[in-house]
Amino acid sequence: MEFLQHLSLQKDNEGSATGSKTINSKGAIINSYSPVDGKLIGSVSSSDKEAYEKVITTAQTAFLEWRKWPAPKRGEVVRQLGDALRADKQALGQLVSYEMGKSIQEGLGEVQEMIDICDFAVGLSRQLYGLTMHSERPSHRMYEQWHPMGIVGIISAFNFPVAVWSWNAALAWVCGNVTVWKPSEKTPLCGNAVQNIVAKVFAANNVPEGVNNLIQGGREVGEWISNDSRIPLVSATGSTRMGKELNKAVAGRLGKTILELGGNNAIIITENADLDMSLIGAVFGAVGTAGQRCTSTRRLIIHENVYDSFVTKLTKAYQQIKIGDPLDSKNHMGPLIDKEAVNLYLQSIASCIKEGGKFLVEGGVINGTGFESGCYVKPCIAEVNPAYTIVQHETFAPILYVMKYKTIEEAIEIQNNVPQGLSSAIMTLNMRESELFLSAWGSDCGIANVNIGTSGAEIGGAFGGEKETGGGRESGSDAWKAYMRRQTNTINWSNQLPLAQGIQFDL
Repeated sequence: MEFLQHLSLQKDNEGSATGSKTINSKGAIINSYSPVDGKLIGSVSSSDKEAYEKVITTAQTAFLEWRKWPAPKRGEVVRQLGDALRADKQALGQLVSYEMGKSIQEGLGEVQEMIDICDFAVGLSRQLYGLTMHSERPSHRMYEQWHPMGIVGIISAFNFPVAVWSWNAALAWVCGNVTVWKPSEKTPLCGNAVQNIVAKVFAANNVPEGVNNLIQGGREVGEWISNDSRIPLVSATGSTRMGKELNKAVAGRLGKTILELGGNNAIIITENADLDMSLIGAVFGAVGTAGQRCTSTRRLIIHENVYDSFVTKLTKAYQQIKIGDPLDSKNHMGPLIDKEAVNLYLQSIASCIKEGGKFLVEGGVINGTGFESGCYVKPCIAEVNPAYTIVQHETFAPILYVMKYKTIEEAIEIQNNVPQGLSSAIMTLNMRESELFLSAWGSDCGIANVNIGTSGAEIGGAFGGEKETGGGRESGSDAWKAYMRRQTNTINWSNQLPLAQGIQFDL
């Protein structure tokens, strides 16, 4: 395919790379099969321990120089990366769509997120502000400043194979850190493609070798990163189960984490909602990326007075969803990532039925011409009790649970009564309902929206959630502070040495 050639992706790719240099590895081969058609796209070598050690050692050396570069100069390199991504947007978007299975519109949108975070990071490179404070001691000055931490480990998931990496890398770099990235073993070629793009920009700017590093592999590589005391910060995206294990390992060595884990996101549709607008938000939230976003809409909590009419609209809309090759822009939904995901989807449907769920739109695997990969499934809708065990879990698939409520307080309680706390939304034209939802006793999620869905986020705001979602924040606002260490400074410019709190110590 032309986009593979454009991105310089051959059949065999090494598993470890630092800067523009590839480090030979003897690790196991990872084959990347497209869920679109089941064909082998290419193969990569996973990193072995020897290659890993070379990458980390090179990164440590690079940090000693990179941290000395003025932040605006580091920002200029990131600006050029944004331009390079603009030039390669079509090809990289197609690769994301083909290797992961999301629609081409979403694949291109993911690359646009990378461009946007580069733009954000460029401005940030001149705004790494600290504070000044008044000292209680005469002729003293206090202030705080922020310094880079060193190596930032980035472990990303298959559903956003490039964008979430960029949220971390762009900020980490302008803050003066170097990065080591382990992409998902389910989308390794996306990682290699991005590495190739970055390497060209870095080489043109004489960036020290080792500022940007790629390590391919599975769980073992993630464990190396988690347990490596040379990596002070690990940012990880994935399941809650994975996050708990990783956090235990990093905390055990007193390292820091940014965790973006599971979501079980709900939209509350009130009797004061614009139902047509709500329909768009609900359907895209539930079927976009085939339900494989951490912000995908899993639950609809609908007021009893509009429940029947809205559910009728919803079921009709589901009949219009076009499923097929995600590279065809006419299709709304592509495949799940692999057959393992299909099995989990089928198990969740079975569990829902066993608990008493009633399917208003039936699910199932799609077979036939154009669906030979076995990864295409039907988006489905189940009427449930919010207390069902299956409703408490995140299913990474297009299964939407609908349920009724009577009062807005009850709706918020239902929404909050799950272990996860990533994204939430309310559809209402009533100001009191929206303000209650956004109040301290409203949504307990890291993201709370009014009259838009749960799915998707702009890079200007900090992205992340609470509870079992992990508490991490990435991307915009002041999320950059997580990639730096804070230092408080006190300067005495007098000829005396007074102590704080009025303590006397005379010699």
